[in-house]
Order: sequence, then structure tokens, then C-alpha cells
Amino acid sequence: MKEIIRAAFVIARRDFTAIIYSKAFIFFLLGPLFPVLVGFAAGNLGGQIAKDVSQPVVGIALAKEEAGKILSARESLSKTLGDSYFARMIVVGDPAADQKTPQSYLAKKTDNLSVVVTGTLAKPVITGTANAIKRERADIELLAGYAQSGGTMTLPRSTPDIVVESANNDKKLRTVTAQGGQFLIFFLTILLAGMVLSNLVEEKSNKIIEILAASIPMESVFLGKLFAMLSMALLGLLVWTTVGLIGFAAIGPDLPTYPMPAVGWPMFIGLCFTYFIMAYLMLGALFLGIGAMAATVREVQTISMPVTMAQLINFFFASYALTKTGEPIEKFAAIFPFSSPFAMIGRAALEPVLWHHAVAIIGQIFFAILLLRLGVYLFKKNVMKSGSAGRAKDDGARRLFGFIKMPG
Repeated sequence: MKEIIRAAFVIARRDFTAIIYSKAFIFFLLGPLFPVLVGFAAGNLGGQIAKDVSQPVVGIALAKEEAGKILSARESLSKTLGDSYFARMIVVGDPAADQKTPQSYLAKKTDNLSVVVTGTLAKPVITGTANAIKRERADIELLAGYAQSGGTMTLPRSTPDIVVESANNDKKLRTVTAQGGQFLIFFLTILLAGMVLSNLVEEKSNKIIEILAASIPMESVFLGKLFAMLSMALLGLLVWTTVGLIGFAAIGPDLPTYPMPAVGWPMFIGLCFTYFIMAYLMLGALFLGIGAMAATVREVQTISMPVTMAQLINFFFASYALTKTGEPIEKFAAIFPFSSPFAMIGRAALEPVLWHHAVAIIGQIFFAILLLRLGVYLFKKNVMKSGSAGRAKDDGARRLFGFIKMPG
């Protein structure tokens, strides 16, 4: 066992050094930058479009004096309640002077009106669809009453009594943190583990694998390559995290706040890191075994899609089980190796018990070892066809053709 670990360390150091000193490693580090930028730009653009399309606009079609009063009331109350509290209001005209009906104002598509207010401040008439009237009615009545009072209406001010935790929604809030941890582990695993699939194809094609197989145990080759790819993934993760923290410190955006997980933030972050390593080792061992059986890069590309889809199903399964804490389906998700890292990080956010994680991590380590040994066994049996197997085949052919006597 000691020799296997020592040889695996040599293979890991060789592969890791070859990867980080190659030009492709720079593109590997820059790879996540492009989807992040595209996603950020698309999200902002899509959010702005959705905001512009869905933002309701209230058309004011009152007499000039009353229209000015209701707009002043909106401006005054927005200082207290916030500008986003009321819908945007525009003056569309005076029906008495324009001789137009409210329906004609609503039919004008350029204004994007949801409702039109006609009549007077004492008796406002709101024209629009049922849902739009239900949404805007209370605000319009409040503004009309405030405008009639000349700004003397006093709104009651409530006294906030903030509770740190509430048993009613504590689990619901922590579920957001659990889903964030699950998605982070899944995204990083899929992003980084796929490279293991093609790890052995090149060395099989240029016969280096035969030299390695003759020099050291195949277990060392598989183990070394797996840990080399894991080291590269951790180095990339360190670089991305550092760049991200520097960017946030320089730009200074408001970071989203997540409810504190049940185990606390330090332990939760440590478990996220640990379960990422476990998910990477298990999926990487599976990818390494499958990739070792493939003969060409085309076969690797063909295999990668169903394997990735299977991992996506495991992620969705663990996300669904998150809402069934303590039920058999959630326990099965925590036990099943490929969904266990996602299910257990969700449990860490919802429950403060820690011994569950020790048992799960030990089980995941043993399963990763099992997958690695299975990949080595299949590689030896189906790919490395030499030695006694080849001699047995030659002896069989010699016995078969020994009965045939050549003429002369």
C-alpha cells in the first residue's frame, strides 16, 4: 500500500506540473469568466426588460388642478413610504376637454397604462382590468384622500419589534442557504470533473500507458491522475475565489445576505469545501474509469453527455429531498453516494447535528475507493490484453492449426 501511494504521488506531481505549466491552463482559469460575464449581462438586460414591461403605469385624466394635487401627494408620500411603493403616474389628459373616454387612453400602447383615473378626487373612477383595479385601488384612494386634505393627513407610524428567529419561517429561510450550497457544489463539480474523462485517452494513444503499467501498479496511475486533477481544480478554485474577493472589495457591491445555517457559517463553509472534494473524487473516479475504457476523444464526448445528465438528476433529486427532511426519501438521498454530498450540505443548513456528516464523509470515501478499484479492474481486464492472456490465445491457435498439414 505504501508503494502504491508513493507511485501515485509521483504520477500526480508529473501530471499536475505538466498541466499548470501548459498554455491551456491559462484558458482553464479564464474559462469561467466568460459565462459569468454573459450571465451577468443577460441577467441585467433581462431584468431591465422585464421591469420596463411589467411596471404598471397609472394614467391621470382629471382636471388640471386636481391632477397636480394627486401628483404632489404621490411625491410627498413617496418620501415616507419609498418611491417604489406607488406605481408610476402620468397625466394623459382631461376627458372633459379632450372629449375622450378612459378606454381610448388605455388603447394607446405607447403609454403602457394599467388603469386610468377619471372623475374627481372626491369620487375617483378607476378604469382597467379587474386585476389592475384590485392592485391599484387602495393606493389611488390613499393619494386622493391625502390630496383632498391638502397634505394635512397624518399617517400612523408603527414601532418595529424585530425578532431574531421565528420558528414559523426559520426552516424556510435556511432552505435558501441549503439550496445555495447545493448549487455551488454541483456547479463546481460539473465544471471541473468533466476533464477527467479524457485524461487517459492521450496516453493510451501514444503508448505511454504501457510504460506506466509495466513500471508501477495501475492503481497508482489512476489514483495519481485523480489527485492531480483534484489539485488543479482546487488551485483554480483558489484563484477564482481570490479574484472574486478582490473584485467585490474594489467595486463594493452589496452582497446578498443568506440566513445563517444551523451548523454556523464557519462549519457550513468547511462542509461545502469537504463535500465538493467528495463529489469530485466520486464523480472523478467514475469518469476516470469510463474514460479509460474509451479509445478516442469522440467516444469520450459521446459518453460525457449521459453521465452529466445522470449527475443533474442526482442534483434535482437531492434538491427535492431537501423539502422532505427526516422522511425516507431524504434519508435515501443522504445515503445514495452520488446524491449524498448535495443532500448532506442541505441537511447542514437545516439541522445542527454533526455526527451525520462524519458518517456520510467516511461512506463517500469508501465509495470513491470502490469506484477507483472497479475502474482499474475493468481497465486491466478489457484494455491491458497482454501476458498470460495473450499466450493462452496463441497456444489455442497453435493447437487448432496443428491438425492441418501443409502440402510438401
